[in-house]
Amino acid sequence: MREENEHLHLCKQQIEQLLNWGNSSEWGSEEYEELRIKIFEKTQVQLSVSTLKRIWGKVRYQSFPSLVTLNAMARFANYNSWRDFKRYHDLNSFSAIPDSTGEKNKKSDSIIYSYKRIWIVAGILIFGVFLFWILKHEKTRNNTRAATFTSRVISDDLPNSVVFNFHTSVQDSVYIQQSWDPARREKVSGSDSIHTSIYYHPGYFLAKLIVNGFIKKETTVFIKTKGWKGIIDKNPVPVYLSDQEIKNTGYMGINSTLLQRKTGTEVFNGVWVKFSNVKEYNGIDAGNFTLNTVLKNTSTLEQSVCRSTKVVILGIGKAIVIPLTSKGCTADIRLFTGDKLIDGKTTDMSAFGCDFNKFQHLSCQINQKKLMIYLNNKQIFSNSHENNLGRIVGIRIEFEGAGEVKSVKLETPGQTPYEEHF
Repeated sequence: MREENEHLHLCKQQIEQLLNWGNSSEWGSEEYEELRIKIFEKTQVQLSVSTLKRIWGKVRYQSFPSLVTLNAMARFANYNSWRDFKRYHDLNSFSAIPDSTGEKNKKSDSIIYSYKRIWIVAGILIFGVFLFWILKHEKTRNNTRAATFTSRVISDDLPNSVVFNFHTSVQDSVYIQQSWDPARREKVSGSDSIHTSIYYHPGYFLAKLIVNGFIKKETTVFIKTKGWKGIIDKNPVPVYLSDQEIKNTGYMGINSTLLQRKTGTEVFNGVWVKFSNVKEYNGIDAGNFTLNTVLKNTSTLEQSVCRSTKVVILGIGKAIVIPLTSKGCTADIRLFTGDKLIDGKTTDMSAFGCDFNKFQHLSCQINQKKLMIYLNNKQIFSNSHENNLGRIVGIRIEFEGAGEVKSVKLETPGQTPYEEHF
C-alpha cells in the first residue's frame, strides 16, 4: 500500500504540473469542479468533486481510490491506464550499483558527482520556468475571476438559436463551447459581449466560457422538443423527420425505405436515427425511477452489420446510455452509467447482445443508489449509482439504421407515470 500511495502522490504531482494552477493546497471548490470537467472531457469518466477532494486531502477519507478513478487520473496525465502509469515509473526508477574495485568506485563517484551538478543546475532552471508559468497563469486566473456568462433561448422549437451574454477582462483566447464536446467550441472576441449559436439537437447542455484554457463560467441551455422528434444525425446539419414520417400504426420509428430515400444510401453502418422527447418530467424522482421500453432495430444484416441501438436517459449535465447490439458485436459497445464508462473492450458485455428478429423489452431501474438493467425480464447489469441525474429532462432512443419503438414508460412509485404506446 505504501508503494501505491507513492504512485498516487506522483500522479497528483504530474496532474498539478499539467494544470499549472499553483499550489493545490490553495485550490477551492471552483478548481475541483474545473478539474472534474477537464477529466470528463478527456477520458469520458465522470468523477465527483468530493472524490477529487478526498484524493487531494481536502476531505478526510481512509480508503484508497477505486481502479476506475485511478485509470481516469492516469489517462488524464497522458498514460494509457493506472497499470501503465505504475509500470512506466517503476521502469524509470534507478539506483547506484557499486563497482568491484576501489579505482572504479572513485571514477564512479566522480561521474556521479558530475551528474549531480548537472541535475542540480537543470532542476533550478526547470523550477524557474515552472515558477514563471505558475505566476503567469495565476495572474490570468485572477484577472478572469470576475467573468460573467448567461444564455437565452430564442425559440421553443428546433433548430434553436441561443444568445450568450458574456464579459471577461481578458481580450484574447476566449471561447464559447456549446456543451461538453470540444468540437462545439467557437472562438469569440473578448471585446464583444454577445455571441449566438445554433443548436440543431435537443438536450440539456452546460455551455462553457473558456478563457486562456480555463473554464471560467458555465450556463445551462435547455433545448426542448414538442413531443417526440425524429432526427437523422448528420454533420454539420442533421435531417429532421416529420411527425407523419415517424408515427405509424403500432410503433414510432423509421423504415429502411424512408431512411434510404432520406440519406441516399442502402447501407446504414454509421447512420444514426435519434428519437428524442426532451422536457421536464414532473413527478419523476431521479433517484428512484424505472424506464421500460419495447423496441427493435429493423435493419437487415446487409444494411447495418451490428444493428446497434441505444437508450439514453438525460439528466442535468449527465446521462445514462444503455447500448444494445447484435450478439456478435458486443466487444464494440460502451455503457455509460452517468458516473462510469464501461467498455466492451475490457468488460464482458455479451448480455447486451440481442436477437433483433423480435422486439426487445429493456428496463432500467434506479433505486437506493443502485442501477439495474433488465433485458427481456432478465437482469443483465447491476452497479452502485451514488450520484443521480439531478432531474430527468429527456429520453432518447437511437438506432443505427432503421428501427421501431412500441412503447415507453417512465415512472416513480406513487407518482403519475409518463407512458406512451404508439
